[in-house]
Amino acid sequence: MALAGRLSLIPSLGSKVCRTRRFLLNRTHRRGVVSCVDPSLGLSDEQKEFQKVAFDFATKEMAPYMAEWDQKEIFPVDTMRKAAQLGFGGIYVQPDVGGSGLTRLDTSLIFEALSTGCASTTAYISIHNMCAWMIDTFGNQEQRNRFCPDLCSMDRFASYCLTEPGSGSDAASLLTTAKLQGDQYILNGSKAFISGGGDTDVYVVMCRTGGKGAKGISCLVVEKGTPGLSFGKKEKKVGWNSQPTRAVIFEDCAVPVANLIGEEGQGFSIAMKGLNGGRINIASCSLGAAHACVLLARDHLTVRKQFGETLSNNQYLQFKLAEMATRLVASRLMVRQAAVALQQGREDAVALCSMAKLFATDECFAICNQALQMHGGYGYLKDYAVQQFVRDIRVHQILEGTNEVMRMIISRNLLTDL
Repeated sequence: MALAGRLSLIPSLGSKVCRTRRFLLNRTHRRGVVSCVDPSLGLSDEQKEFQKVAFDFATKEMAPYMAEWDQKEIFPVDTMRKAAQLGFGGIYVQPDVGGSGLTRLDTSLIFEALSTGCASTTAYISIHNMCAWMIDTFGNQEQRNRFCPDLCSMDRFASYCLTEPGSGSDAASLLTTAKLQGDQYILNGSKAFISGGGDTDVYVVMCRTGGKGAKGISCLVVEKGTPGLSFGKKEKKVGWNSQPTRAVIFEDCAVPVANLIGEEGQGFSIAMKGLNGGRINIASCSLGAAHACVLLARDHLTVRKQFGETLSNNQYLQFKLAEMATRLVASRLMVRQAAVALQQGREDAVALCSMAKLFATDECFAICNQALQMHGGYGYLKDYAVQQFVRDIRVHQILEGTNEVMRMIISRNLLTDL
């Protein structure tokens, strides 16, 4: 059932407030005046409804546990399955296989809202959604029916496997091989930095079935428990601690030909099309963190006193807060424009997705970092949410294509027609 059809069934999710997490949606309104950073401005009534559902879920089900998930490195499976009950497990997957069938813009609104509760967990949900969409879009009907319903309900979780120890930004140079033997592919190689690795059930793997370069790459689905599939140690990370990260290792791993997504040689194209949406998704997660941090900083300035008055009376900090808000709104507009372009299949969509990812992840990290600075020494304590937002979104400037690669894509687009 599509998310829009579920709205009438969703109860009020409440508004529990956590002590350092006073960034609820209703906090963007004061004295009846709509705040300039209100993320619902310009949206349709339906979009406002499911955005509110996502904000309420983030407030009740994610924010109270964000610090615990981080400190204890908990992968919150039960919470994510609750999110899937609201339609968030396959947001832009088609309804006939259990998805919500929403647009890229709708998806961005949801991920931004969820990230105010926990950017790390939302980022994993965004990767899971990308994997489900790739199977839904490029898989045949049998594959869609076999994999997508369980992914949309999050009864099963997915991981995206492109990066390797020796091929990061140069993804087309990947070395993991898949050799056809009868009705199976035999995989050998390894993938690095895989979100969910070892804990997830379905691995969407880019591997080499042909010669060198992008045209020799295919896409296979490898299921957990397949002989020859194993995992490296759980990585210790600066942030993103609510999702495990491991190497995924293939040693004579036999995968049925029936698990080939699309055609041989189509894998790199599938991977890049997935990443176009993934870049909007991860930028949206940065927006949520930055939105939360703007409100946390604002609230801190109004209660913290130095030199006999609250910090909110300091003009320098007023100007800094204004700059943070301006950067947030500019980033949001850029991300939403890119989402619309991708949904419409416009020729400029790839460049706009790259621009949005570059600009929003850079600016939103700067916003969160400035919010920490405004908190002074308190911002460096793990009792305060602002430091976790800083740690969790720093990696957004690296994954889904580094921001240096985003600059390459944008400049290539500008120079192609010269």
